[in-house]
Amino acid sequence: MILDRSTLLVVTCVLTFAVGCLFVLSWSQARDTRALATWGLAHLVASAGSGLIALRGVVPDALSIGLANVLILSAYGLLWSGLRLFEGRPALPVAALAGGAAWIVLCLVPSFYASLSARIVVASCLVTLYCALAAREVWRGRDEALVSRYPALALIATCGIVYAVRVPIAILTVPAPGNDLLESPWVVAVCFVSMLFTVGIAFTLITLTKERAEHVQRRAAETDPLTGLLNRRALTERSAAILAHRSRPACLLVFDLDHFKRVNDTYGHEVGDGVLVGFATLARGLLPPEAVLGRLGGEEFACLLPDRSLDEAAAAAGRVRLAMAEIARAQLPGLALGVSVGVAQRPRGRAIGFSALMREADAALYRAKGAGRNRVELARSRPAAAA
Repeated sequence: MILDRSTLLVVTCVLTFAVGCLFVLSWSQARDTRALATWGLAHLVASAGSGLIALRGVVPDALSIGLANVLILSAYGLLWSGLRLFEGRPALPVAALAGGAAWIVLCLVPSFYASLSARIVVASCLVTLYCALAAREVWRGRDEALVSRYPALALIATCGIVYAVRVPIAILTVPAPGNDLLESPWVVAVCFVSMLFTVGIAFTLITLTKERAEHVQRRAAETDPLTGLLNRRALTERSAAILAHRSRPACLLVFDLDHFKRVNDTYGHEVGDGVLVGFATLARGLLPPEAVLGRLGGEEFACLLPDRSLDEAAAAAGRVRLAMAEIARAQLPGLALGVSVGVAQRPRGRAIGFSALMREADAALYRAKGAGRNRVELARSRPAAAA
């Protein structure tokens, strides 16, 4: 079956235009996601470029060769620019449009403009470069767990490889008579790749945006708005998941800021909120990276330490207590602000849930308060540290 190249270009043009409109519509519903608008513009620009190429022989060559390739190259640059915005980096519009500008300059050279092979080589190299830059942006953001990131990376890399393969073929192949691009057998391949890429990249990029929005909502639902720590529900769920593995020992630390009400009564709730945020920051910095730290409510915090012995957990609690006491003496003298800590352990192989472990840690915490506050108390044990 022989496929009409002009028809394929028209189909590519219409499909790319439709995808561009889809991106713009998505952006209209999420105006804070500027990447969607940039990707929409990229596809609309690519659609115009594909349309001009389809009109080769109908419109002047300055439009079907010169302007068409400027638009195609700019579209790939905008795709890269949108990925930079998506990853929280500057858009770099000058660099995104530099490929199109370079094409304009080269077209002013008669020998380049007259050579189909030279035009294919330069255009393919520029598209490959933009694809490589776009793939790099996707790869750099891999620490964010978005499932669609890897299909997007594969699509962009495949597109870049196809254009890269065109370079040696264009150099080694004798140009078609009349240097007519539409006579090149590569037009069919490039059209198919462009259509598949357009549909695939639209799906993956919109899915990426949706995944991120869902993650943001999930984090908001799990996060204490004042301190940025896990809220009680999220702390309970994550801790319960860890405690479900009986082979892993774990310790639960419950912190309570002593005499916290005096801070609010003396300095006001704004300073009190600052104390809570300061403690959260301090605890996050001093506790091990794998600690599951959250705010239970008010001035109470809790932390599950997996794979830690009771002595190791008590030592960690002591570091937090001493650091908080030192800061309180320097910043809020006269208020005797300290931290009481209760520590309970779930030994390896023992079946005990989060609620039961919390009761043990709470009991130890109340003993610490009853024994004078600002101390660490171990569940069913003697005090591990005193003020």
